[in-house]
Amino acid sequence: MPALSNRIEHFTDSVIRRMTRVANKHGAINLSQGFPDFDPPEELKESLSKVAGGSLHQYAITWGAANFREALAGKQSRFMGFDINPETEVAVTCGSTEAMIAAMLTVCSPGDKVIIFSPFYENYTADAILSGAEPIYVHLKPPHFGFDTAELEAAFKQNPKALILCNPSNPTGKVFTREELLIIAGFAIKYDVFVITDEVYEHIVYEPYKHIYFASLPEMFDRTISCSSLSKTYSITGWRLGYVIAPAYIIEGVRKVHDFLTVGAAAPLQEAAITALNFGDDYYVRLREIYTEKKDFFLQGLESLGLKFTVPQGAYYVMVDISEFGATNDVEFCEWLASEVGVAAVPGSSFFKEEIHHLIRFHFAKDKKTLAEALKRLENLHTKIKEKK
Repeated sequence: MPALSNRIEHFTDSVIRRMTRVANKHGAINLSQGFPDFDPPEELKESLSKVAGGSLHQYAITWGAANFREALAGKQSRFMGFDINPETEVAVTCGSTEAMIAAMLTVCSPGDKVIIFSPFYENYTADAILSGAEPIYVHLKPPHFGFDTAELEAAFKQNPKALILCNPSNPTGKVFTREELLIIAGFAIKYDVFVITDEVYEHIVYEPYKHIYFASLPEMFDRTISCSSLSKTYSITGWRLGYVIAPAYIIEGVRKVHDFLTVGAAAPLQEAAITALNFGDDYYVRLREIYTEKKDFFLQGLESLGLKFTVPQGAYYVMVDISEFGATNDVEFCEWLASEVGVAAVPGSSFFKEEIHHLIRFHFAKDKKTLAEALKRLENLHTKIKEKK
């Protein structure tokens, strides 16, 4: 038989989503794949119910229904601090996953180079490979996951086409400071590079940290492709509503790529989601409070169990150090954790270019009862480890 594409030889299926299957197999509490176990706002569910009973069940305009784009542009203009034209500067996608690959395929030609910070969300390397681009990795150094300016400039000197910036970061929860963003912006101008941002956790940031939209920095809108989604902000990961915001000439390209990737996002879901896009500022204040409560509860629990971890500044993930258990294979450890302890995590090696096998990632976007049960099961971790040995 003919050989398959050599592209797929260079990446695996998603380790994160694989761990969900492992969790389901063993009946483990799923703290691996980052989706909530609680419902979205009632107003949003009511809106969906109303739309479902109507007649809006056919294609919307490929790059997003006009009223959805208008609501989205209004909401993002408010938070990003500049006016966004819904007719020319927005493309609606099937989740931020499609937004990212559409952005990559729009700006990258085969053979181009792309800067990726390590650790990184696993899709970025796959996106680069599928785009025919070569990743250049720049290390973020724990515990605060800052970058070395000289190492970053050395990457820019390799003539990349784009840099991928996840802010707030998955998996570390790092929130880049204004000073760090300005350094990246300076290099982007100096070396004439696009910046593709993944900002899906834009509204989940913990005091005293602040999220700064990269496109809002001086001279950056013209070279920034801002990708995000409604999934995390409104607890609707299954709705798959994402978007790209960028200058008109870039959006024109993104729309062409998107048209032949998925045609368009679900029309009834776009209509229903307008309700959420019209929420007032109080919703986002409460969202931060809710996730701050979850973070504090879960991290206090981990600390009481004697586990070592880095404190996230944003998003809803925490990296836990398992080196004390003598584990040399984080993948095997996570599979054992799910089957024997009943809690599922993601092996840290799936996020790093470096050889890292002593970290695992939990998420805490769960109901407090779920988190409490997970912590209760983790109480047996040290005992189970001794039994294993």
